Amino acid sequence: MSTLAHTSSEAPLLSVKNLETYFPLSHGTVRAVDGVSFEVRRGTIVGLVGESGSGKTTLGRSILRLVEPTGGEARFEDKDLLTLSPREMRAYRRRLQIIFQDPYSSLNPRMRVGAILAEALDTHGLAKGSARAPRIAELLTRVGLSPEHAKRFPHEFSGGQRQRIGIARALAVEPELIVADEPVSALDVSVQAQILNLMQELQKEFGLTMLFVAHDLSVVEYLCDEVVVMYLGRIMERGPSAQVYSRPRHPYTKALLATAPIPDPTVKRERIILKGDIPSPLDPPSGCVFRTRCPYAAPICAENRPPDEAVGLDHFVACVRKDELATSGEL
Repeated sequence: MSTLAHTSSEAPLLSVKNLETYFPLSHGTVRAVDGVSFEVRRGTIVGLVGESGSGKTTLGRSILRLVEPTGGEARFEDKDLLTLSPREMRAYRRRLQIIFQDPYSSLNPRMRVGAILAEALDTHGLAKGSARAPRIAELLTRVGLSPEHAKRFPHEFSGGQRQRIGIARALAVEPELIVADEPVSALDVSVQAQILNLMQELQKEFGLTMLFVAHDLSVVEYLCDEVVVMYLGRIMERGPSAQVYSRPRHPYTKALLATAPIPDPTVKRERIILKGDIPSPLDPPSGCVFRTRCPYAAPICAENRPPDEAVGLDHFVACVRKDELATSGEL
């Protein structure tokens, strides 16, 4: 986990407020991101977690406007990215980068690695002329590859090596914020640890700010300062990783943690079995969208969307029964 301390007095680098990304279809509207609000402070790593279909990837891409949001705000420092024209947004692309999930499809197979990195530099007018080759060599070396690898094509590399190239491409323009969209989920477990260690080293070395999308809570606990838990386009719980992991206050967070492996076989953890699959975002449940799978659901959960309410310092939960369940010892 990053050693940078969190203080609520710091101004956030990224502030997302009531962000919505809807996709209209002939038979309804998919509410992929449905009124999401959270902050990312400079120099920290925020983990965005949830099951497949929870809207994590769409949220990350909406912030960068790789997918156009329907409404809300995504304020980077003092500028709402959603109000920028394409030309204005282009100027911000250098400061905002993404590492894609699939290292096999995110690199152009027809381009050599050196050309892939040079393209990023050329787009933003960086490392021109004689400075280009040393810069490419420096980037490859920093992510654990050789300068000689610049002459090769992507198909000549393993999945882990390709993801290192993707990281180098994101670092090439010296960004301030990186959205890492499940960057290790397509890799072997042994390679995942190497990539996570690399990302942690780079974050400390360059003071990067990251939004780290993942479905594996053990990865987020290891890497992230704060965690945001999503389900069906909405945030269920968010707060400092230490608080969320030591005492989850939402039934969904508790269920996700119950499925995470524990290296110590003597440690016992209560199991929560979620019934069924995540509902369709075309027809989300009324009230709390998690209620149809929640073991603690009550009639009140179907009435209104639960608000984000504080349960600790910078720790928020969207559950109308949170106090009742805490008093009874169930959460």
